[in-house]
Amino acid sequence: MAKKIYSTYPMVKYLRKEALPTALCPGCGGGTVLNAFANAIDSLKLDPKDLVVVSGIGCSAWIASPYFLADTLHTTHGRAIAFATGVKVGLPDKKVVVISGDGDLASIGGNHLLHAARRNIDITVILVNNFIYGMTGGQVAPTTPFGAKTTTSPYRNIEHPLQISETVAAAGASYVARWTTAHVYQLIESIKKALQVKGFSLVEVISQCPVQFGRRNRMKEPAEMLHWFLKNSVPVSKARNMSPEELEGKFVIGEFVNRERPEFITELNKLIDEVQEHFGLKE
Repeated sequence: MAKKIYSTYPMVKYLRKEALPTALCPGCGGGTVLNAFANAIDSLKLDPKDLVVVSGIGCSAWIASPYFLADTLHTTHGRAIAFATGVKVGLPDKKVVVISGDGDLASIGGNHLLHAARRNIDITVILVNNFIYGMTGGQVAPTTPFGAKTTTSPYRNIEHPLQISETVAAAGASYVARWTTAHVYQLIESIKKALQVKGFSLVEVISQCPVQFGRRNRMKEPAEMLHWFLKNSVPVSKARNMSPEELEGKFVIGEFVNRERPEFITELNKLIDEVQEHFGLKE
């Protein structure tokens, strides 16, 4: 019966069947992200053999490893982008993708995120932002909305959240977009664009965590969180004309930047050629 169910899903060819069903909590947005990524790969007709997918530690790190059928690295906490950088330098012809969560990539790994964007290295990062440390008990995170409740801020969070997409765009990334799991088709299109950009690309996905975040903030059902996303989403074009007070509690969605900048690996190879030529080492 299980094999019959899996065979009806058109993207099953990109998944490790032996790892299914997933260990994700009921209602988790991780499945939506996995589906969007698989659809983007399928639409672009990319061969998974040409991919290296890297993840860190946390619920969202499980999206790629063990479920996506490609070469994957399940790395240490906060270091996924550092590992991905090494892979891209060593195997520049590979399409290198990082899929992990906000706690992994924007908290303990925030320095790697910023400097990879600054260097503009040709890797794609899909950052799943569910506002919380989900796997470790629902603690407050740098992305937790102001006023929200968590296990370590049981009365309310008094910190303002890090605006990941805006920060990465300012750091120098070639492509940055943000969508929610309620905007699936737009998400797929942005992942496709990110995979084709020459340079650092980030797709931030606002995702529901009904088990750890939702139930502590009067949204026990996944659908309630999706309605919350839709009700409070503001297109980036409209947000530009809104005040910080008007944007409080809103999710700014869409493309933040899509530009051409010198890419790290290209510049590194140019430098190697220059040095070899200078010392007469070039064949």
